[in-house]
Amino acid sequence: MNKDTILNAFAEFASGNHDILHPLLREDFVEHSPGNPSGRDAWTAFIRTSPIAAARLDLKRVIAEGDLVMLHYHLIPAGEERGLAVVDIWRLEDGQIAEHWDVVQPVPEPDRIPNGMF
Repeated sequence: MNKDTILNAFAEFASGNHDILHPLLREDFVEHSPGNPSGRDAWTAFIRTSPIAAARLDLKRVIAEGDLVMLHYHLIPAGEERGLAVVDIWRLEDGQIAEHWDVVQPVPEPDRIPNGMF
């Protein structure tokens, strides 16, 4: 169920439905990424105005165990070619997202990473 919740939210968000996030987050949602706000209202407002809202998202891998779901994907902001490799980790509680962590790395020139990022 947690995996399906996150995959559905990812697909909806990637297709432009940014309103999908607000009801999925607990009111006391905790964000662990530096510079990003915690709290459902603050975080959803932040995400709606961030570059990710207009980016292309290409899901590569999903791992789910218990209350945790991890997504590995290629985020390509509008107007960029290489984009970012992203790993999001979501912790769910009673069907809602309680916490989020992420790791973000720029995708380098192809000759700098012969085995690829994905």
